[in-house]
Amino acid sequence: MRFPEGFVWGAATAAYQIEGAPDVDGRGPSIWDTFSHTPGRVVNGDTGDVAADHYRRYRDDVALMAEMGLPAYRFSVSWPRIQPGGKGPANQAGLDHYARLVDELLAKNITPVLTLYHWDLPQELEDSGGWGARDTAARFAEYAELVGARLGDRVPSWTTLNEPWCAAFLGYASGEHAPGKTDPALSLRAAHHLLLAHGLGTQALRGVLPSTAQLSITLNLAAVLPAATSPGATNAVRRIDGLANRLFLDPLLAGHYPVDVRQDTARLTDWSFVLPEDLPVISTPIDFLGINYYSPTLVDVGPGNDGPSPWPACENVVFVQPPGATTAMGWAIDAQGLRNVVHRVHEQYRPIPLMITENGAAFDDELGVDGVRDDERIAYLRDHLTVVREAISAGVDLRGYFVWSLLDNFEWAFGYEKRFGIVHVDYRTQKRVWKDSAHWYRQVIRTNGW
Repeated sequence: MRFPEGFVWGAATAAYQIEGAPDVDGRGPSIWDTFSHTPGRVVNGDTGDVAADHYRRYRDDVALMAEMGLPAYRFSVSWPRIQPGGKGPANQAGLDHYARLVDELLAKNITPVLTLYHWDLPQELEDSGGWGARDTAARFAEYAELVGARLGDRVPSWTTLNEPWCAAFLGYASGEHAPGKTDPALSLRAAHHLLLAHGLGTQALRGVLPSTAQLSITLNLAAVLPAATSPGATNAVRRIDGLANRLFLDPLLAGHYPVDVRQDTARLTDWSFVLPEDLPVISTPIDFLGINYYSPTLVDVGPGNDGPSPWPACENVVFVQPPGATTAMGWAIDAQGLRNVVHRVHEQYRPIPLMITENGAAFDDELGVDGVRDDERIAYLRDHLTVVREAISAGVDLRGYFVWSLLDNFEWAFGYEKRFGIVHVDYRTQKRVWKDSAHWYRQVIRTNGW
């Protein structure tokens, strides 16, 4: 199986998950610093204070990427490193760090793919309302302009936000992620302000980047399927698909919010936070859409859960565990869900190039004397890449694939228990060891397939 010439191969990480050094070179606190240091929020009380120590070890990690033959590296910038309080002039020491990282990548012929926001909102902005406040979107545009002006001459590919669904609904509805709020109405407002931040940020970047720069947003789109052949299950699919997919795809690519989602959530909010001028901003044209995919979503009608949920106004929806194998996260393994997602975007929305910006799996990896045997991960990646190649053959404009993740890292509320990396990290010594999947991926890159 061979991929088209020019297909982009890469690996991805996120700042808070790997960098550590939370108080170095003027960095301010983020909501994830606060959240992870709050007892009971993260498994084992883990924090990102050290993580994979990438802030100090980035040169070694870039050398590792070069040895692997990675053509592209997707990373995120820590907003509180650039603006410790989320506004005002840039912290030059923070910008300098990312400038050095970019220069190191370019020196090794690795294309930098930069994400501006991967969930580490400056704590001062959260204290002023966070993503529930409209002003945060304007602050994001200022931050985007600062980073774009400094790095725009060397970074060809830019992503505004990573997975705004998670930031809005895990952060403000279920409280599973920072900042840990449980207010369904607030989560809907946060989702809108995240999208508005994307639009304003895109416009700000267009003003400082070269005309050749590629701009995008990354969504964690869901393959939502019915667990039964009943009207109730069909309606459950509609409701979850509305919040997981159409709430983001429709305003970004079609310039409107889904009517049914607004109707479903009308008892929570009147949507008055959406101003007439917002949707033209949100739908500012982008050059490609990033898609993150891990597992399918199976739903049915039922009593639901009494506790906080990331699904506003979906109390009568239940989530069903699909049959078959799962990852260490308990997520079902089904590459056909990725097929569902990419074909759906290709067929239902205006033609837009797609990029798989995250795909991977956590397994219970064990480091032995001869490395890490992770055949399950290799099988997972091969199955999903097969779907990618088949989609390209079917006419989907799919241009690249980034494995999640390059390194084992701080897996948010799961702390260090779950390992997604193709490179094993010993958190005590910070030693990196290639897993079998890293060797396999290097060969895939070398041969442009298998």
